[in-house]
Amino acid sequence: MLSADKKNGIMKAMETIIKKIDKNQIDEDAIREAGEILREGGLVAFPTETVYGLGANALDEEAAKKTYEAKGRPSDNPLIVHIADLEDLSEITENVPPETELLAKHFWPGPLTMIFEKSSLVPYGTTGGLDTVAVRMPSDLIARKLILAAGGYVSAPSANTSGRPSPTTAEHVWEDLNGKIEMIIDGGSVDIGLESTILDMTVSPPMILRPGAITVDMLEEVIGVVSVDETILGSESSQAPKAPGMKYRHYAPKAKLTIVEGSLKEEVFAIRQLAYEKSRQGVQVGIIGTNETVEFYTHGLVKNIGSRENEKTIARNLYRILREFDEEDVSEIYSESFALQGIGNAIMNRLEKAAGHCRIPASVLTKEQKYRKIVFVSNTDTCRGPVAAEIFRHQSLDQEYWIESKGMVVLFPEPVNQKAEAILKSNQMTLEGYTSRPFTEKNLNPETLILTMAQAQKEKILSEYPNEYTDNVYTLTEFTGETEEIPDPYGQPLTAYGECYEKITLLIEKLAEILNSFTKGGQ
Repeated sequence: MLSADKKNGIMKAMETIIKKIDKNQIDEDAIREAGEILREGGLVAFPTETVYGLGANALDEEAAKKTYEAKGRPSDNPLIVHIADLEDLSEITENVPPETELLAKHFWPGPLTMIFEKSSLVPYGTTGGLDTVAVRMPSDLIARKLILAAGGYVSAPSANTSGRPSPTTAEHVWEDLNGKIEMIIDGGSVDIGLESTILDMTVSPPMILRPGAITVDMLEEVIGVVSVDETILGSESSQAPKAPGMKYRHYAPKAKLTIVEGSLKEEVFAIRQLAYEKSRQGVQVGIIGTNETVEFYTHGLVKNIGSRENEKTIARNLYRILREFDEEDVSEIYSESFALQGIGNAIMNRLEKAAGHCRIPASVLTKEQKYRKIVFVSNTDTCRGPVAAEIFRHQSLDQEYWIESKGMVVLFPEPVNQKAEAILKSNQMTLEGYTSRPFTEKNLNPETLILTMAQAQKEKILSEYPNEYTDNVYTLTEFTGETEEIPDPYGQPLTAYGECYEKITLLIEKLAEILNSFTKGGQ
């Protein structure tokens, strides 16, 4: 077992016991065992609805010291005291404001922490030297039973090494604290995935010091006006955070994390470009995308954090994904940003802390891009167009592009011509599984370069879809400064397909040179 050497003040390695408990069928014996460990001054990690907490006797100064030591946590970062019975609040607080009763009625048990003046019963080791104490009542049944078994007052910061992403499973706790604490209670994955909202009740109006699942709007519906510490909303403030713990870097993966900000479309373009450039340099890149965007990323290790239509899924997955990137040994992580409203505030607060407030506007990366998408157009989208697109994908490009091919006459999806596919495979490329797709007016936009295989397709686009973006329509030979059209090999021997391939390859190589010149300031 883990124990503190009183003489030397160092921690000795110990065996960490794991007890798996089903929330629907609580193992009372395991709860009693864990409660006894806490009563005797030991440490037990346990699930709450927010994240896993590292439990200790909140009224024991020495237990607080063990908590800080096990986590590597600065001793001026207060510990939150967890209770299971509202009547116990009065024993550890003084001058409790009248709004507390309303807040407790609506949000306790639940992910709301309130700060009050502390009573003499609470040691300064627990409060980080402050005359205030942070208190919450978790809704997780395992947590509440453990608190009662431990005597009613359990301090519980997140059960991780300080600075690391908070744990949302027992496995995460084991990764960080195995051999440093007596027991881990495995109650499965947590429900929320982000730490509780912290509300300072010692000021008027009450002030949010850390955003969480309980939002400003929810609080104001109950007690009226609530203020928000300006430092939690972004990195622009010159003021120090009012919550001592918020001044430290938290939730951070091993890799450098950068948040890309802008419209969602701009963010995707920018992250694609960043990932493309890093991949060319041989850097392992991680990307945090959403249900709505993951399909658009073509480079790097892409992880789906959840749906923008239900940001609770994003909150639940955030820390898990950051830890997974650690396991994948990525060097750079790029994340989309999220709306600063509701639980989005909490998500962005944690992301910013994890990134060390490293944010870049997407426009910085996208404003210089002359084209962002290249569409190759042929007649039926079964030979020349998709072949050109595939050759282009294998070019050395200074910029990431969306690359597609379309056909002017596509009545139903068809596979690539077999002879064209055979030529591609002989050159270590393939379009296996590709099916033809029709050209539509939606393909005409200011950021897309349209390159047709023949003059007839260009003229058809100009006549059928006259709009302000037809200036972006060229034949491939025209755009590359050539005059000879690309021959259509349809119905001819395999050798004709090979000659067509060679012609397209020469034109695509010139195309790549021209587009690369744009990224260097050319026109």
